[in-house]
Amino acid sequence: MSRGNTRQRIQDVALELFADRGYEKTSLREIAEQLGVTKAALYYHFKTKEDLVASIFDDYAARPTDELIDWASDQPTSLETKLEILRRYSECLSGAEPLFRFMHENQAALRDLSIGERMKDRVLTLLDLIREEDAPLTDQVRCSSALFTMHSTMFTMRDTPFANDEKRQAALEVAQELVTAAHHGNPEG
Repeated sequence: MSRGNTRQRIQDVALELFADRGYEKTSLREIAEQLGVTKAALYYHFKTKEDLVASIFDDYAARPTDELIDWASDQPTSLETKLEILRRYSECLSGAEPLFRFMHENQAALRDLSIGERMKDRVLTLLDLIREEDAPLTDQVRCSSALFTMHSTMFTMRDTPFANDEKRQAALEVAQELVTAAHHGNPEG
């Protein structure tokens, strides 16, 4: 098995255990046991649980979101750009569903980890890209609600009979409606 595949397998198993048992209650020893490897083999890839979580965050969410932010920063602040930002962000979230499940289930632990602050910074940057700074407060709240809708739907709608893709698409549609309403409510837009 190649190093990259081993690393990904460790991340996947750890993420599942963190989401199911909680970050604080899951040890590196338990992750190694679940994988059927020694702790030394696990330590070869990750020295601490925080290193492991940081790598998961980077691979699942940070890199794709950073690429989106880089792209969006060079685009005009048109409604079409804002809607495309939301569409692309929805794709980022789709690839990071296990991570967001972990984040929702382990909010207290995230406050003590660097990834919580890093994720918050990215979300606030995205908000700055889809809202007008001088827009009325209600329109700024619409834009903020759009991002919240995209983040929370998978968690709050987890027990519904709809497929994840359907939920993600519905959240995207609502988010785009909110941003469109905010954009049209702004005389500059």
